[in-house]
Amino acid sequence: MQRSAGLSGKEKAAVLMITLGPETAAQVMKHLRDDEIEQLTLEMANLHKVDWRYKDLVLEEFHQVYKAKEYITKGGIEYAREVLEKALGQQRAVEILNRLTASLQVRPFDFARRADPTQILNFIQNEHPQTIALVLSYLEPEQGSLILSALPPESQVEVAQRLAVLQSTSPEVLDQVERTLESKLSALSVRDFTPGGGIDALVKILNGVDRGTEKTILEALEMRDPDLAEEIKKRMFIFEDIAFLDNRAIQRIIRDVDANDLALALKVASDTVKEAIFRNMSKRMAETFREDMEYMGPVRLRDVEEAQQRIVGVVRRLEESGEIIIGRGGDDIVV
Repeated sequence: MQRSAGLSGKEKAAVLMITLGPETAAQVMKHLRDDEIEQLTLEMANLHKVDWRYKDLVLEEFHQVYKAKEYITKGGIEYAREVLEKALGQQRAVEILNRLTASLQVRPFDFARRADPTQILNFIQNEHPQTIALVLSYLEPEQGSLILSALPPESQVEVAQRLAVLQSTSPEVLDQVERTLESKLSALSVRDFTPGGGIDALVKILNGVDRGTEKTILEALEMRDPDLAEEIKKRMFIFEDIAFLDNRAIQRIIRDVDANDLALALKVASDTVKEAIFRNMSKRMAETFREDMEYMGPVRLRDVEEAQQRIVGVVRRLEESGEIIIGRGGDDIVV
């Protein structure tokens, strides 16, 4: 079968847009980034006239890739390969899948992200904490939260610490763990070697666990690695999150923080945060703060960030003392 191999990827995209017509192409472009639109528009402008044979070939290739992606969604890479080989032959199937998987950049443990967290827990709960941390680093945060919460307290801390310091894993180890879990779940995996883990991965998971689990893990980490525990705490609640607190909590924060810190922190804050803060001030107080911010003049970003971090510290202390409540996954409703 003849292919549009003589065209670059951008040229094929331009041919496809021209073939689809202006209305359909316009709808497609709504989903592209600005830089992608600029590049695509330039390619379209350079294609003064498109040979009808290229149109047919590009449309056919697009249809094949689209169907391959649909097969992957329904049953994974192996299912897609089986169907495509029957329809197009082995060589053509491999070409399409290689191009598609490269563009999709599918991460490891794709099969696990579609699985029930309780099933994953059953298979990994007795594994080494390093193995559990590796698996959690590739799951959705919601899945990781459920699994971490269900582990014994001593395992929770060990896994959390290893997850926070986890960096890139060797392809061999990643492949072995993935294959083992895949066979146990009787599902399909798609492999690459994208780095997983780290503090951000742990923070996302901890933000979804109940307050008791979070407290147990952080207190134990403070004993083991105080610097790591402090860094995790800093990332679990950021200044912009104040906008999502209830009015009573915001009012308490306003009373406890340094006024100069608050004015400085609000200097570059989002309108949502400013609105939440000013809404919980008296009219006169809000006007005073606005005037102070206006007359403050240019400020160093570093000073603003430090002021915001001091306010975050106040928020954390108020939460730890039970004087305000920050929503957590699995927390009981307070009435």
